[in-house]
Amino acid sequence: MMKLTSKPILEMNFTELTQWWEDYKKEQKSWGGILVEPYPELLTTWYAERLIDGTIPASKENIQAAKRHMFNLSRQGTEAFPWVFDEELGHRPIRFIETYCKPPEGEYDTIVLQPWQHFIIGSLFGWINPTTKERLYRQAVEIVGRKNGKTTMQSGLSIYMAGFDGEKGANVYILANAKDQANLLFNKAGEMLKSSPKVLKQFKNKRSAIEHPATFSKIESRASDSRKLDGLNTHFAIFDEINEFRDYKLIEVIKKSRGTRKQPLIMYITTCGYVLDGPLMQYLENAKECLDNIEEDTDERTFYYVAKLDDPKEADDPEMWIKANPNIGLMQFVSLVMDWKQDKKVPQSKADWLTKQFNIMSDISEMSFVDIATINKNNRVIDIETLVGREAVGGYDLGETEDFSSACLEFPLDDGSIFILSHSWIPQARYDRDNNQQRLDEWIQDGYLTVLPGAYVDYEPILEWFKEKSKIYNIRKIAYDRAKALFLNGHLEKHGFVTEQVVQGFVTLGGAVQNFKELMLDGKVVFNNNKMFRWYLNNVKLVEDRNRNWLPKKQGKNRKIDGFAASLNSHVFVIPMLIKPLGKPKVTFISVSDLRNMR
Repeated sequence: MMKLTSKPILEMNFTELTQWWEDYKKEQKSWGGILVEPYPELLTTWYAERLIDGTIPASKENIQAAKRHMFNLSRQGTEAFPWVFDEELGHRPIRFIETYCKPPEGEYDTIVLQPWQHFIIGSLFGWINPTTKERLYRQAVEIVGRKNGKTTMQSGLSIYMAGFDGEKGANVYILANAKDQANLLFNKAGEMLKSSPKVLKQFKNKRSAIEHPATFSKIESRASDSRKLDGLNTHFAIFDEINEFRDYKLIEVIKKSRGTRKQPLIMYITTCGYVLDGPLMQYLENAKECLDNIEEDTDERTFYYVAKLDDPKEADDPEMWIKANPNIGLMQFVSLVMDWKQDKKVPQSKADWLTKQFNIMSDISEMSFVDIATINKNNRVIDIETLVGREAVGGYDLGETEDFSSACLEFPLDDGSIFILSHSWIPQARYDRDNNQQRLDEWIQDGYLTVLPGAYVDYEPILEWFKEKSKIYNIRKIAYDRAKALFLNGHLEKHGFVTEQVVQGFVTLGGAVQNFKELMLDGKVVFNNNKMFRWYLNNVKLVEDRNRNWLPKKQGKNRKIDGFAASLNSHVFVIPMLIKPLGKPKVTFISVSDLRNMR
């Protein structure tokens, strides 16, 4: 990108900013950064090269996605990677949308797909098996800021896949978390058809379905709260705003409905959001793992495009906004800048910008304990064998008997950090009614969670956990909340453990909350990337008591914090262990005559 001025954009007045923007667009159009008419060739590889050489600023993830494309080109058609890149097939849906589809709203009469859209669509449709023509990618995760043309891409691809992908009986589903939202998006596809007479005559635009009689195909809407989710047969599905999903119910239904299809495709198109324990967080982790290890073919059949700022500080450099908003050249940039200058002064508005416009996961609550960026700082991993024999303080928190219960050991480390070893339990009845069993299964497999038979959590497994750990570590004491804990506590003392109550009020917990947060801000809380403990941290908010003191609470009824509560109990007694003694003071006596001689 050419530097057009040395004056920071946020310091420009309206006139200066408007002129800068006109100069910027002119410069971008001169070399293809902004397209004003359909480009006759596929720009997938061209765009990848521009990301890699820095001509187009991009997120770390998208630069890695570009390198993934170039790496695959270097080995296409080999035994290890039999797929090849067919530019004609990659360009076909782009040409269709630009030639036959018209935007139903806005100031433009035609659709001109931009280079970043060439990269996404070209990748999805261009990478194929040369013998069977089967597509490489079965899933795609696309994360871009709001107002970046998601609806246009969604509608155009839905129409193309229903009638022009060469598939008979192609069922296309437009999906959202709620039926009203799904219907809204379905209606947008219908409006695009009505604006596109050359295509409309081949479809029957009905109230509940858009049908393509020639291929016996149709477009329908579905949502998590739809009454009927069985009998689906998915050729193409687009999930809109996956950030709003709290569980995998609809996702699993769609995945399982692909069985009879030769080359189904599922796309998740979204901005970031505020559901910090839903599927989007898992997809972001999957993207990182895949793009960090492109030579290992991790998650080979999923395409990732994650447009985001790499650092919240980049929000004050509008030239970096393209990282999260690849369609910035077609947006009302001047208005966006003026709005940001005002909104960033209000914490909630600023957090909403960071999340929705810049795709930095956060919680808009001003009372959130820590944000995602802070949690990510605490990614250190240590060898747990080095802790054998070391002093630790135990803690536990018993939820309702039919819900989550947690225990932990907290170790003060030599460098002033803390290590938290955490485990949780739930009864089978709680597991059976959970809306996100896939997440629970992962925690169980990783050894963070145990499901107990029956309808409630008995104290004995927690007692046994502490007894087993005491054979490995030196447990100085076990801290507890008196509520619901007397029975377990009595048995702990019977087995020789020293226990101490932690009163759940500001006097006891206020300092521990503050110190724990300070340690997290410094990246000094080590939990070996325990995903369940990370979930607990995500769920903590702070509430004010009548004396304007802050105490931790959970974000909502399904956002459990038991693991954090257990560690907070132990942390009350770990804090003094982190304070290193200064050593014995050296005392010297000086006489009055000595003082006189010092003059």
